[in-house]
Amino acid sequence: MKSKNIPEDIKSKTIKEAQTEIKEILTNLENTETNLEESVDKYNRMMHLNSHIEEEYKKKLKELVNSNFGKKK
Repeated sequence: MKSKNIPEDIKSKTIKEAQTEIKEILTNLENTETNLEESVDKYNRMMHLNSHIEEEYKKKLKELVNSNFGKKK
């Protein structure tokens, strides 16, 4: 999932906030009383959150590699 497909409200979240929301969605999806349409919407949001987290980790890795920490002397 490309960055441009991720909603702005998700892009503004920290990794921790995104992880917390994913946990909440998983708890909700485990509820057998949730209807199918709502479950699909929540699942799709969870996938966007996961993509956002992945992109944030990639940014952090790139920062580390480009910093003095990643350069050999």
